[in-house]
Amino acid sequence: MRKRILITGAAGFLGSHLCDRFIQLDYHVIAIDNLITGEIRNIEHLFPLDNFEFYNHDVCNYIHIPGDLDYILHFASPASPPDYLKVPIQTLKVSSLGIHNCLGLAKNKKATILIASTSEIYGDPLVHPQTEDYWGNVNPIGPRGVYDEAKRFQEAMTMAYHKYHGVSVRIARIFNTYGPKMRLNDGRALPTFIRQIINNEPLTVYGDGSQTRSFCYVDDTIEGIYQLLISNYCLPINLGNPDEISIIEFANRLIDISGKNSELKFEKLPIDDPKRRQPSIELAKKKLNWLPKIQLSEGLKRTLAYFMAP
Repeated sequence: MRKRILITGAAGFLGSHLCDRFIQLDYHVIAIDNLITGEIRNIEHLFPLDNFEFYNHDVCNYIHIPGDLDYILHFASPASPPDYLKVPIQTLKVSSLGIHNCLGLAKNKKATILIASTSEIYGDPLVHPQTEDYWGNVNPIGPRGVYDEAKRFQEAMTMAYHKYHGVSVRIARIFNTYGPKMRLNDGRALPTFIRQIINNEPLTVYGDGSQTRSFCYVDDTIEGIYQLLISNYCLPINLGNPDEISIIEFANRLIDISGKNSELKFEKLPIDDPKRRQPSIELAKKKLNWLPKIQLSEGLKRTLAYFMAP
């Protein structure tokens, strides 16, 4: 019998890659997405398969899944600042009402649930690199608070179900991930840069570009998620690439790889934009025997090739 897995946010960037991964592993994949930010084309190649089901459904409403269920991956949520600033209430609801429904389903089915948390729970961090025991520096009423606090609540709700109902849980704190299937208009640095390169436009850098991020190629992140799911580790764990790079250096690296002569244009830094972002992945190395393998230059080449293909 195939194992059965429910993936919410299945038409999104990470959700669609997870659908591909578990289909390759011969799971029966039940995919849910209300398509607020997901794109059906990310998963439509899976529709003819007998071990794939898709439902256009909002997980903030009751979720009914007939039969057994082994795993739940809760990846439904807007994940970029322009998205969650556009739909702030839905962003808060999917990590409160949505996770409540998913946890109730996991309890009912005796399934293991893995939630997609985020590096944003650390806010604009005062500790570098960020370790899992750092509580963060978050402005709860700032423009990014709807996402940051939603994810922090989601972690709290997940641990409550684990402690009081014995639900088997996994918590992945995912740092910046990039690769094929990103939305070029989602407002994050890399897809924006790629869209501007394709359109022969200047690349937009906010502030002076000295703020840093740590970019992990999607294949590495997906492998980390899988290793966490099959582990028995129930506390939050960072998944990301610890190689820190400034945004301005990142933009110039992308320009070099593209072979274009793009220029940079500078705009005002958004409110509460994190100045540094770098994961400590010592826990992931120890508990999951996981670390990223794909270098930034290789990952950028693959990503550019995907988006620039005719």
